[in-house]
Amino acid sequence: MLVPSRRRLRIEVWIVLGLSLGQSAVYSVVQLLEKMTRAPLAEGTSTLNPSQSTREYFDLTYQLLGIIFALVPVLLVIYFLTDQRQSGADGSAHGSSAFRKLGFNFARPGRDLLQGVGLAALIGIPSLGLYAAGRALGITTAIIPSALDSYWWTVPVLILSAVRHAVVEEVIVVGYLMDRFGKFGWSVPLAIFASSMLRGSYHLYQGFGPFIGNAVMGVVFAWLYTRTKRVMPLVIAHALLDIVAFVGFSLFGRDVGLG
Repeated sequence: MLVPSRRRLRIEVWIVLGLSLGQSAVYSVVQLLEKMTRAPLAEGTSTLNPSQSTREYFDLTYQLLGIIFALVPVLLVIYFLTDQRQSGADGSAHGSSAFRKLGFNFARPGRDLLQGVGLAALIGIPSLGLYAAGRALGITTAIIPSALDSYWWTVPVLILSAVRHAVVEEVIVVGYLMDRFGKFGWSVPLAIFASSMLRGSYHLYQGFGPFIGNAVMGVVFAWLYTRTKRVMPLVIAHALLDIVAFVGFSLFGRDVGLG
């Protein structure tokens, strides 16, 4: 099996980030600067699930297409993390599964679910306090988790959106990057710091409060991953946080959410 050089892996990481959350981080910084130069952050708003069309079924189509195409970088990461080995006289390829390597499977559903629920409670409750503090200090915009109209498909799409965010962020920012940072020869604390800073940076469009909150969340999630080598509990926790925020706001109109 050919082992990729560090230079090749760095190029690979830049490509993945340029197609996914690295691109989001750049846009987030620009959006933050635009909001800060327009008015105080406290007067700004951040909509996490905006409507894409005033026509119901075109809006549904755009929402589903956005979810599907957002998952393509995850497939790219899965492809990169799958080790291909040539074996046998017929030249057939055998490799180790990226899903197993990341712990992104259903090998231990009960334990993953319990850990996910516990993490969601650990992160979610303090985050509400941090959001309130950020609003009071004027460093956080008003966060609107959903601006979708009330259609029959609104709640299912919001749930799919929450799962999409969870899978994209945890597989790429934690599972993939922690693997690649390790191959770069980085120490575990440095890898956790870089992963958490990236997580915080693509939330900057919401203000500095969400940046801090998501960076702290990133430290907790990345540290836990180094202990368990399983991304599934992180995906479950993240999905639960976003489902509560997105669907709760859609049903009850509350101005809360993590992003």
